[in-house]
Amino acid sequence: MRRDSLELPVAEPGPASPLPILRDNGVRADTRAADPAMAAAVAYGQPFSLLPYGMQDDYGRDRRVRPVDSVVLENEWLTATFLPGYGGRLWSLVYRPTGRELLFRNPILQPANLALRDAWFSGGVEWNLGATGHWPLTCAPLHTARVGEGLRMWEYERMRGLVVQLDVQLPPGSPLLLVHIRLHNPHATDVPAYWWSNIAVPEAPGVRVIAPADRAYHFDYAETLHHVPFPDWNGADRSYTTRATAAADFFFDISERPWIAALDEAGSGLVHTSTRRLSGRKLFHWGTSQGGKRWQEWLNGPDAHYLEIQAGLARTQLEHLPLPAGTTWSWTEAYGLLRADPQVVHGPWDAARKAVQKAVADLLPETTMDQQHRWLARTSRLAPSDIRYGDSGWGALQRRASALPHNDATPFGDETLGAEQQPWLRLLATGRLPVQDVPAPPVIGQPWLGMLEVTAKDWHALYHLGLLRYAEGDVVGARAAWQTSGNNPWALRCLAETDLIAGDPATAADRLQTALALAPDLRQLAVETLSALLKADRPEEALTLTDWLPNRDHGRIQLLRCRAAIAAGRPEIAAVILRDGLEVADLREGEDSLHYMWADCQRALGTDEPLPPRYDFRMKP
Repeated sequence: MRRDSLELPVAEPGPASPLPILRDNGVRADTRAADPAMAAAVAYGQPFSLLPYGMQDDYGRDRRVRPVDSVVLENEWLTATFLPGYGGRLWSLVYRPTGRELLFRNPILQPANLALRDAWFSGGVEWNLGATGHWPLTCAPLHTARVGEGLRMWEYERMRGLVVQLDVQLPPGSPLLLVHIRLHNPHATDVPAYWWSNIAVPEAPGVRVIAPADRAYHFDYAETLHHVPFPDWNGADRSYTTRATAAADFFFDISERPWIAALDEAGSGLVHTSTRRLSGRKLFHWGTSQGGKRWQEWLNGPDAHYLEIQAGLARTQLEHLPLPAGTTWSWTEAYGLLRADPQVVHGPWDAARKAVQKAVADLLPETTMDQQHRWLARTSRLAPSDIRYGDSGWGALQRRASALPHNDATPFGDETLGAEQQPWLRLLATGRLPVQDVPAPPVIGQPWLGMLEVTAKDWHALYHLGLLRYAEGDVVGARAAWQTSGNNPWALRCLAETDLIAGDPATAADRLQTALALAPDLRQLAVETLSALLKADRPEEALTLTDWLPNRDHGRIQLLRCRAAIAAGRPEIAAVILRDGLEVADLREGEDSLHYMWADCQRALGTDEPLPPRYDFRMKP
């Protein structure tokens, strides 16, 4: 194991927005095709909000080459490169005898709006904890240390209040990288648990994805779950991703030892297997439509294509499972090169999956996998050494508040405490949360709620009391605290968000305009204000507002200006923006705004120009 750095073109994710995320992640699904257990797991555990996090949306499309810190594990078979500063991402896995890269290694590091907090980037293996979607720490650092010859990364995930720990080992002579993962619930109540390891591999016409299943749950972008045969469905062999036009999710219906592989024309490629707790497997691809191609270019640059094979705790990513109070779940994953007879791999499905299953068993017998899991379970309890911290002191704050017991294996030391935690440390020490111009980053849960219920008197403490109540699902109590907080942009914005959720965009728009007048430089607040005005059917006000905004050249604001102009009967304004080239860096996965706006503009102008490819992000053809 060694520390290193990579030279990559990087667009920085930027700091978190000071506006906390009050809405949930919006995942809805028609589960009529699900069995009762799956339907119950889909209904369970959906977060009420994404508090205490704010959006990570302050990035653009300009990249500069800079060194990115990495940690490398290497033996005679494999070289594995991790990015601790970016959610612990496994960035590269090279098979040393031939120099072959087994993962999709993105040539750029470009955030885009695909994660719970917005910023996400493609490539490598991403770890996902928390709720349906890419996790809140995908563009944040993890605590990092050495354990023997292995790597440990860990963090306190604040939304669910779980401690996640990853122990990575590459023993001498092992052709497989081993990743041992522990999720610990320190609370006295059950917590909804969600985990998926998202593995990006190169996509090409000859690559076939194989898993031990002949049926799958297909989730489309109409939010409907279908139980379908796999691989032959809708007239195509869906195990070859370049044969399908639309983007798709296939969650394999597996009832045996879980594994998944992406094998090329020669019958070789990456295999992933695990102990049985990590039982789910999934295939995702962007499809071959113009929109799918545009998304690949948007994320990876030109001529770089990937698909994803994934592994999770549940059968689908729509589900959450109860992690009991005071309990730790653990499992071990293995990554490496697998070879099988190419004629069989690319022949009939039943023979192909049996051949790959045998190859997996030969490469790593399940009894050996279980032995390695027990070994890693023992080493995972050892204290780390040579600790290199990220910049998060939230675990240490919870420990100082007696809300997170100390654990030698995952220490959260006082040395990690920083400026973000200082106001809350003052509350612990003095019983008072200090007043400041910009609110402190939020916290949720106890003991913070109990302390502020007693001591909150000024606008700042009352604003946070509202957030703490809201995180518990107490909307009435939250609104009461925000109303008492007074005429400040932060409380007004939270009241407006709850107005929108309750279906009152007119009141929300009024509150947001007042808030924006108090904080005119806050771009995220400007975006929310414009969106609310459009929802309230007040496009003329939105169009006028965009004329004086300090951030009016931002892509998202320009998009809203186009929408306002078209709705206000001024499509020529939108036409000029679209003709000059509109780039919306934070375009959301599945968002059809550019496609529909182009069509609306053409209709309003009485013209019929085709949609330019640069505006085509449609997930369906």
